Amino acid sequence: MRFEKKDILDIESLEPWEISMILDTAEGMKEISERPVKKVPTLRGKTIVLFFQEPSTRTKLSFDTAAKRLSADTHSISAGTSSIVKGETLIDTAKNLEAMKPDVIVLRHPSSGAPHLIAKRVKASIINAGDGIHAHPSQALLDMMSVRERKGKIVGLKISIIGDISHSRVARSDITGFSKMGAAVSICAPQTMIPKGIEKMGCTVSPNMDSCIEGADVVMMLRIQKERQGSILFPTEREYATLFGLNRSRLKRAQKDVLVMHPGPMNRGVEISSDVADSDCSIILEQVTNGVALRMALFYLVAGGNRHVDSH
Repeated sequence: MRFEKKDILDIESLEPWEISMILDTAEGMKEISERPVKKVPTLRGKTIVLFFQEPSTRTKLSFDTAAKRLSADTHSISAGTSSIVKGETLIDTAKNLEAMKPDVIVLRHPSSGAPHLIAKRVKASIINAGDGIHAHPSQALLDMMSVRERKGKIVGLKISIIGDISHSRVARSDITGFSKMGAAVSICAPQTMIPKGIEKMGCTVSPNMDSCIEGADVVMMLRIQKERQGSILFPTEREYATLFGLNRSRLKRAQKDVLVMHPGPMNRGVEISSDVADSDCSIILEQVTNGVALRMALFYLVAGGNRHVDSH
């Protein structure tokens, strides 16, 4: 089968075989980052625009690094340096970018649905780097890649996701992705951070953190996203850490070979203790490493597709 998607907008629109193809391609790309010269000519002559309207460290640098390792030309625009601050609409900005003939636009935007809106109006491929609280497909894909790499499979695993579910686009994309690939997803959070009807996405809601972690193969911790909360949803950070923070004692309820994950940035001592974040069961930095290879795979599939990655 050939990968025919023009855009990567969410996990919902990807079939399981497409997810598998992306993960397989990413595994092949990973070796490039281990070479003395970390570059191949696969996307030479292609132009990629990174259009980020929200702060980002890992995602933005990861996409930029991925593009450069495939020899693409990259250009970066932030909210503060674009004409949007002068009153230009997002659509007009996108059309002006399109007039410069980019091949791929990577868009992060605070409004849910913004990448979908732009994808309908430009010929360039759009990759969603996070839109509001809706989706973060590349993060979910690198999470699945990291689990499959360590566990050898996704099907049949128990994935526990704990934290600010309501405001987390990562949580939504991970729930959809892991469920599609055959894992059982359990979530836990304060009641004020659990969206109504979240079970329809294919997960179960655990009444408390201990039951959520019980027998888990993977524990994914999420940051409290204060920047998206309109009101205070929990009494204090200390109480939150007591009830929903991951520590070594609590982690003993999971499988002995449990993997601990976090999409970053971490708030140490709140949702996760430092001794767990830095432990042997933590693959948080592996997620970052795999993020580069996964985003290389996305660029290759939407912009390079049929070309073979140079092996010399």
